[in-house]
Amino acid sequence: MRWMLWLVPLATWLTGLGTPPLFDVDEGAFSEATREMLVNGDWLSAWLNGVPRYDKPILIYWLQALSVAVLGLHEWALRLPSALAAMGWGWAVWRFVRERADAAAAERALWIVATALGPWIMARAATADALLNLWLTLACLDLWRYLERGQRPDLLRVYFWVGLGLLTKGPVAVLIPAAAGTLYTLLTRDGSTWRRIAFDMRGWLLLLAVAAPWYAAMLLTHGQAFVDGFILRHNVQRFTGTLEGHSGGWLYYLIALPLLLLPWSAALPAVLRQIKPDVQTPLTRYLWLWCGFVLVFFSLSGTKLPHYVLYGSTPLMILLALRLPALRGAWLIVPVALLALWPHLPALLHEAGLRTGNPYYRAQLALARDLAPALYAPVAWAVLIAGIVVALQRRWPVWRRLQALAAMQALLLGALVAPWFGDVLQGAVRHAGRLAHQAQAPAVLWRFDAPSFSVYAQSITPKRLPEPGEWALTRLDRLPDVPHTVIYQRGGVVLLRRDP
Repeated sequence: MRWMLWLVPLATWLTGLGTPPLFDVDEGAFSEATREMLVNGDWLSAWLNGVPRYDKPILIYWLQALSVAVLGLHEWALRLPSALAAMGWGWAVWRFVRERADAAAAERALWIVATALGPWIMARAATADALLNLWLTLACLDLWRYLERGQRPDLLRVYFWVGLGLLTKGPVAVLIPAAAGTLYTLLTRDGSTWRRIAFDMRGWLLLLAVAAPWYAAMLLTHGQAFVDGFILRHNVQRFTGTLEGHSGGWLYYLIALPLLLLPWSAALPAVLRQIKPDVQTPLTRYLWLWCGFVLVFFSLSGTKLPHYVLYGSTPLMILLALRLPALRGAWLIVPVALLALWPHLPALLHEAGLRTGNPYYRAQLALARDLAPALYAPVAWAVLIAGIVVALQRRWPVWRRLQALAAMQALLLGALVAPWFGDVLQGAVRHAGRLAHQAQAPAVLWRFDAPSFSVYAQSITPKRLPEPGEWALTRLDRLPDVPHTVIYQRGGVVLLRRDP
């Protein structure tokens, strides 16, 4: 049965990977920038609908473009780099825990990475986040190896991973490992180790060799526009202010983190009870400092998105893996209750749509129940019943039962829930884009931020009022006040042609 150690996590990352449509805004924006990179042959700069995109550095676009060039332009190819990054993340954690605990703890750590709700979503998103998280994890784990045994190759790898992180998302790739190492050496009053880490000249040369050429080329090519767009707006302003309406209070991540770790967060009480002895032990102290810095830093940030806190989830997942044997059977109600949600989700979304006052969201959510495939309810109920049976198997250790429940949920989400949910939210945009591509019709976006439409239309679609004869994708509640003919409508999504 040891083959399941590898096969089940692999299945959770890949099952249904390419079935849901691209989700807007983020997946659509990254994917369209990748498509334009291949069309334009510009491998230096990212462009979105013909305009320079300074949101993120270049590495994720290179990897997505390579995947698309080999496999074709579709969702599976666009998401594959993130899935591969998640695999690297999971197996890096497995190796680290196996070196410091035992095979069972390493197995638990791998399954937590592969099946917890937040990491599962991150692994299946055609964005930069899974790739950045891989580099952060590798950097922080290798930093601990250096702190533990003082071998220089470990430190040089830290600099290498940080350089790749700089090419993936920017300064946060330096900040998190630097903060974890600095806090640890401050608490241990080990200034000489901190200086060796911070001022390793070979390490800095390696980091600069990896990251500096692209940044220098961007500055030479785009000048102040790159500084304003990438450095000031998407890094400084993202921390000091609220971008794109993504705000939240002080408790935002304290609430988000347990939800993102479901169903494994059932074991969080066992972890929290060990904080006091943990801070007396070097490794667990380092893990808490890594996790705690990410939690505090992003809580102070003006812009809040749930996945930011996942950059500090790896140490918490390692602690969960170590403490799971102490989990009590009563806490299995958490994963069972979560499995009980999925059969009811179409009806719940339909009801939510009836209650909202926004006509666009009301029209979209009204589709939820009707778009559920015929097998949705029978399969979801069957998984719930199987989950209850598993939870009641008292001859199995509690953590084994939780492991099985988590795998059942991840496979259910990939095979059934995510494709249906994606069709509800984005299926109409995908179909509209394909219609525009088939007709080879010039199209625009009118008061609708849906860059995935450009991917499916395989054409740049600027944001403006359509000219006579042009097609436009818009929302039901934002129809242009010009003569037009509706070509396609589903829910709140409308594809129209402006009449002369």
